[in-house]
Amino acid sequence: MSVQDTIMSKLYEGLQPTYLDVQNESYMHNVPPNSSTHFKVIVVSNAFADKRSVARHQQVYQLLANELAGPVHALALHTYTPDEWQARSASAPQSPNCQGGQH
Repeated sequence: MSVQDTIMSKLYEGLQPTYLDVQNESYMHNVPPNSSTHFKVIVVSNAFADKRSVARHQQVYQLLANELAGPVHALALHTYTPDEWQARSASAPQSPNCQGGQH
């Protein structure tokens, strides 16, 4: 199973999201071709109700602890409740271009 598939599987199981998008953005960074080190994660879940952003991110980090200790170097997390997602017109920010450097 790919790193991306593993991330998706763990987040589906742990958060039961109403929407999940996991994008491998490694190609945007200074890494070898076909790397799986940088990901953008958009997750919409009722599990985030009454939680601040930091607590939401900690919840995701806990679910992905093995991946963060191994192949994953960076996660761009966008965590929303269904109401927040709807208020954003089902849209998350675009990732910025890499500024270079070794990752």
